[in-house]
Amino acid sequence: MARTLGAAVAAGALAWVALAGAGATSGAVAPVADEAPGFAVEDFNYPQADKILAEKNIVLKRGDGHIVLVDCASGTGLLEVWARDKEKICFNVTGNSGWLTMEIPSVHLIKGNDYTTQVDMTVGTEEKTFDIAKNAWTSVGESADPEGREHMLVEIRSTK
Repeated sequence: MARTLGAAVAAGALAWVALAGAGATSGAVAPVADEAPGFAVEDFNYPQADKILAEKNIVLKRGDGHIVLVDCASGTGLLEVWARDKEKICFNVTGNSGWLTMEIPSVHLIKGNDYTTQVDMTVGTEEKTFDIAKNAWTSVGESADPEGREHMLVEIRSTK
């Protein structure tokens, strides 16, 4: 045991001497952080939002990744959003909860899925929240507005 301890102390002293000598010959000390890659920080911006805007004229802003735009033919159990000058727009919800912010004008009807879902919509400077029925159609926006005003869908929130 004494031999092992002595060898460890000797190795540590040798390493210290080597490091001290390397610092003395290099002349400059550079912080490691300048050379290391940066940290990945989630900004919650929707991936490929510019491409989606160009192809589908849908503004997707931010979300937690649990509500994503999908092809409506991709399966069942999707949130279906109907807007006046667009084809049906579908979103898949995964996980225990999710949120997504966007700008989709003239939304008037949404079909819910198995999640409890709320949507926020704006008309002018006024904001309205609608509860979406599970697995059923819910009138929202202009079809639920006594004045028939166009509403913009700005956020979807879903929980299991």
